[in-house]
Amino acid sequence: MSASVADQDWLTAPATRAVLDALEAAGGPDCVRFVGGCVRNALMGQTVDDLDLATRLLPEATMAALQKAGLKVVPTGIAHGTVTAVSKGRPYEITTLRRDVSTDGRNATVAFTDDWAEDAARRDFRLNALYADAQGRVFDPTGQGVEDAREGRIVFVGEPETRIREDYLRILRFFRFFAWYGRGEPDTAGLAACADLSEGMVRLSAERVSKELLKLLAAPDPRPAVRAMSETGVLARLLPEADQPAAFEVMVGLTGDPVLRLSALLSSDQPKVEAAAKRLRLPNAMRDRLLAAAGGEVDPATDARTARALIYRLGKPTFADRVLRAEAMSNRPGASAALLELADRWPVPRLPVGGRQVAAAGLAAGPLTGQVLAAFEDGWIADDFPTEGHADRLRMLVEALPG
Repeated sequence: MSASVADQDWLTAPATRAVLDALEAAGGPDCVRFVGGCVRNALMGQTVDDLDLATRLLPEATMAALQKAGLKVVPTGIAHGTVTAVSKGRPYEITTLRRDVSTDGRNATVAFTDDWAEDAARRDFRLNALYADAQGRVFDPTGQGVEDAREGRIVFVGEPETRIREDYLRILRFFRFFAWYGRGEPDTAGLAACADLSEGMVRLSAERVSKELLKLLAAPDPRPAVRAMSETGVLARLLPEADQPAAFEVMVGLTGDPVLRLSALLSSDQPKVEAAAKRLRLPNAMRDRLLAAAGGEVDPATDARTARALIYRLGKPTFADRVLRAEAMSNRPGASAALLELADRWPVPRLPVGGRQVAAAGLAAGPLTGQVLAAFEDGWIADDFPTEGHADRLRMLVEALPG
């Protein structure tokens, strides 16, 4: 199936042409092609973010050619054939054509090649094994990648079991690409292989797993992919705390935030949430957000006065997370709109008194100052943050102290 990406602005951009001209000057017109995501997304009418290229040039020759042309080059993964060129501020990842020599399910030993078909054969999915030359002509070594891209099919290159055994992260990538690009039902053979080999995911680093999972959850609608993960047992193996599928389904319709979607998927039990965050080695800030969100839902029917008190004590982000979790769990889409609007527009006040005002009320500085301020704050919040009468309130609190 013939195809072209010649209409893409990134293809003809001066920064891109500078990179192509530098490499072609060293290796000829057929030494370099765009590969993977940029070609796939162009064919699918989706935004192209990263520009990756494959080349017949060896890494050292690639670097020399770029440097000769005055371009900045960084050896980002030179042992595996990858360097990054920077042209007019834009990065271009360039990798020498490769074939796998051996793999342990996590890391591969590669050998360089000049054969485009060999390079394509080691890639994960047929729609990612697409190449385009400097004129935008698309090359499809598997013979089915272009059609897969146009039809939204996520199909492994060759035998699914072989591709997965090379790198067990491809199980998660199968579901992630289905979430972002798939249409219809997942590929049957790929789905079966993911289910049969899911135990191999224990070999993966937690950082790789969590990165892939969060990318999946950030898809416009990850629900079909997550359902497929659940049906195959992959989700239970990856995230045994994911016991709220109904809440997750609702949450996807409420927000595109992958962390909040993960929160809805997880149990409401904080120890389980902490265990999941630890296993995935999530950043501390993300772990803390998940724990705070699971600390108790805010009923969407909460009145404005109570809501303001919660916003003050929890902070706006945690308040919003808890409101949305409650909405998802109760399956009442739209019920929390008023509370979320209140949180967005209400200017949270600062405590209007401090140690100086307590001293003016007649209490010498000391350990009782904190006690008085805490009591003042509780009353101030309970009275819905009045703006007057602070001196009188402090004086009464001081006078009520024993002794």
